[in-house]
Amino acid sequence: MIPPNDRGLLLGDGLFETLLAVDGAVRHLEAHLDRMAAGCVALGLPDLDREAARGLVRAAPGEAGLTAGRAAVRLTLTAGSGGRGLDRPDAPVCVLLASCAPAPPAGAPARAVVAGVRRNEGSPASRLKTLSYLDNVLARAQARRAGADEALMLNNRGWLACASAGNLFWLEGGVLATPALDCGVLAGLARGRVMAAAGALGLEVREAHAGIEALATADAVFLTNSLTGVRPLVSLDGRALGEDPHVAALAAQVG
Repeated sequence: MIPPNDRGLLLGDGLFETLLAVDGAVRHLEAHLDRMAAGCVALGLPDLDREAARGLVRAAPGEAGLTAGRAAVRLTLTAGSGGRGLDRPDAPVCVLLASCAPAPPAGAPARAVVAGVRRNEGSPASRLKTLSYLDNVLARAQARRAGADEALMLNNRGWLACASAGNLFWLEGGVLATPALDCGVLAGLARGRVMAAAGALGLEVREAHAGIEALATADAVFLTNSLTGVRPLVSLDGRALGEDPHVAALAAQVG
């Protein structure tokens, strides 16, 4: 049980990772732990107990009865209890938790809208998977009200940033573009795998500072995250988007 004075509960002080398990085997575990460990450094938290985290993640599918098919494992780290107001205790004792639920299907086409909620590119939290995800919650809620599956988020400069739960890519000619990290973008693990795979397909990769108009001329647009892999966008704000065989080819390479 989480105590009522846990800083993750009260202040969103902590981190999380969402990992894909297939038939009980967790994918890309060490890469996820690397990112959480780097997040601990960025937030000034104690070093991640990797052994404890590894054990919790591996045990989660079996404890949830989800060892067949696809499952989503959530690893949560909070800054623990203590401190007055915003101030942490001198020696925080972090709390690690893992849970598991059925995962969404991979690669399902999505419809998106541009959210009114902006990504704050000036905040260090915009490039980390922190427990403070309310902007993403509000953006997704706006998409659902509009009858869409996902929300695209711009940053405070009006540049493309990401989706409410994933990284954004678009293809134009032989170029694969994605918003640069300084747009307020999480360095997604699936994002990195797609960028690495693009070269083998003869695509130039560009990290861009671009407005929404870049998607109007794109050959295809897609999203990535660790659970759904490569997810094509079929419409944006009700306007149909194009298709490109490179999207399926990238999906096949990154899994």
